[in-house]
Amino acid sequence: MLVAIVGVGEVGRCYAEALHKAGFELLLCDIKPLPAAEQIASSRGLVIHRSIGDWISPADWVISCVPGSEARKVAHECVDLLPTGAAIADVTTASPDDKRSSADYASKRAIRFVDSAIMGAIAASKERTPLLACGDGAQEFQSVAQKMGAPIQVMHGASAGDAISLKMLRSVFTKGMEALCVEMLTAAEKRGLREQLYNVLSDIDKSGLRSFMEMLVRTHVVHAKRRAHEVVEAERQLALAGVPSLVLPGVESRFLATVSSLEKRPLPVPEPTVDEALQWLLADGGARG
Repeated sequence: MLVAIVGVGEVGRCYAEALHKAGFELLLCDIKPLPAAEQIASSRGLVIHRSIGDWISPADWVISCVPGSEARKVAHECVDLLPTGAAIADVTTASPDDKRSSADYASKRAIRFVDSAIMGAIAASKERTPLLACGDGAQEFQSVAQKMGAPIQVMHGASAGDAISLKMLRSVFTKGMEALCVEMLTAAEKRGLREQLYNVLSDIDKSGLRSFMEMLVRTHVVHAKRRAHEVVEAERQLALAGVPSLVLPGVESRFLATVSSLEKRPLPVPEPTVDEALQWLLADGGARG
């Protein structure tokens, strides 16, 4: 099977090496390849094409590893040159709308298009980083990914754009948590309380992530006013520790938006379920700041 990798940056290089080890034939493309990419190509007896062209026509699969801002353009260029029945797997961070556009364009030309999201850090786990995939051809891409050693989950019944949407939602959590942990642990370190902090947070490990998140949301709509004051005090404590918070002002705004909504539209029940809490937040823009 012939696989073309467009974009031979960190992700593209990782997949090129894994696919080569798995016995796939490769084609490579990158506008400005780095020395590391040139080295991989040279060691495999390959050239790196500098633009999409007729050379890509024999490919059975194209794996797009370009920057998200370029993904739609690259997908359209590839579709115009690929034969009927070929397939494209877009593993970029392109927007859901761009991936849907690429899928529609590919479908009209009988090219399969897979929206695949990398659910972790390639730098840490290499080709073993989990993938999420959906769209026409996702099942077939699962076979390719598994042969190169990548864990992959197919979203049955989902459409292109859904996988990257889930990745972005995941990033809301992981990147938000990252920023909070940077502020929290640096402040704890300055006060010599880091080990003790781990101890007082240990109860969260016991609840399970889903239960913990749902508990936060359903109790947020009940206790937002009181907790908003706690956020202000936490922000003050970080400032006193010499670590002024960049994150907590936004957290405070989130809580105050809920408080404002509660004043206009009280909860229909005193102790809502998570479903009731989410529907209340969504009812009239309460989930927006």
